[in-house]
Amino acid sequence: MKQEKPPLLLLQKYIKKLLEKGVSEGVFPCAAAGIVRGLGKEKKEVTCHYGSAALYPQKRKLKKNDFFDLASLTKPLATTLAILCLIKDKKIDVDEKLSSLLEKKIKGEKRKISVQNLLSHSSGLPAYREYYKILRDIESKKKNEFVENLILQEPLECDPGTRGIYSDLGFILLGRTIEIKTGCTLAQYVEERVLGPLNLEKKIFFNPLFEGRKNHPKIDFAATEKCPWRKKILCGEVHDDNCYSMGGAAGHSGLFGNIEGVTTYTGMILEMWKGVKEHPNINKRDFDLFLARQQKIPGSSWALGFDTPAIKESSSGVYFSPRSVGHLGYTGTSFWIDPEKDVVIVLLSNRVHPSRENVKIRKFRPYFHDRAMEILFPQGK
Repeated sequence: MKQEKPPLLLLQKYIKKLLEKGVSEGVFPCAAAGIVRGLGKEKKEVTCHYGSAALYPQKRKLKKNDFFDLASLTKPLATTLAILCLIKDKKIDVDEKLSSLLEKKIKGEKRKISVQNLLSHSSGLPAYREYYKILRDIESKKKNEFVENLILQEPLECDPGTRGIYSDLGFILLGRTIEIKTGCTLAQYVEERVLGPLNLEKKIFFNPLFEGRKNHPKIDFAATEKCPWRKKILCGEVHDDNCYSMGGAAGHSGLFGNIEGVTTYTGMILEMWKGVKEHPNINKRDFDLFLARQQKIPGSSWALGFDTPAIKESSSGVYFSPRSVGHLGYTGTSFWIDPEKDVVIVLLSNRVHPSRENVKIRKFRPYFHDRAMEILFPQGK
């Protein structure tokens, strides 16, 4: 009698078909996906991958353990959890203001900006500025502080705490806070205090500039954009222009990870949330606070460092519960965690290879999440 395939293998086969569809429709050259369902001993985890890690300068097939530029997934997976570590160590507080965080005098309305404002994108700071164009002429060791001062000179777009404006600039300041309060680099602190205790530091890491593959000589990366000003296809070098100009590791970007690492990590975040697993450097009560949507900010979907599903047209699709948290990355990465269904879905891609003009992923993301949830919960449970 022919043995029936295990459900996990069927799930893996179905998810891979979705990735194949994405590649065939030109959404991305390659992608890897991870699913976690359940907690503790009942937890099931599956990953799959498909496509070309690079199309240029030579076509190269994506392998299981290839690393992706995680882009803004850096915000929740590195910076936010590092801030939680600092809070547990009583080096900062969630209500602490900018002058204390950066240990310098702050003028005007920016004096009111708190850790909570920065994490929930309600600081009033602009979304983005092209600092990389200025930083080319600044000495390497002085670049981070130079960017900090540039941000502090920016006019606010609204008063702190009154409106949500997704801001790279706010997370750059959080990265600076971590370095100032710890006396070590952001990359070092995240490795030692956030990822190290979970044994994930070899699967998720910053790849600081000018060291590049010397840091990880046996690792292959999915290629990203043909950069118009760096004059090359980026591969293993951070895509974000400002992060690159700051040395390759910053509070808003710079993290790399493979599908196994990111899937395991986000599954652990779910278990920490549900009280099944503990992180030795993070207080559970603080963690729960961070994962709750900030109700006082008009029109905002943000928790602290994490996003929640938008009421309409969420990238998570229609099946994730309102309490879910997640985040998107510009290079084509994302994760969503549902504490009611005990499910995590991770999608890593290089949709910006060879050009960021490809935005087909905007429609693909919700489609992918909906089809995955339908196979996970066929009766809609």
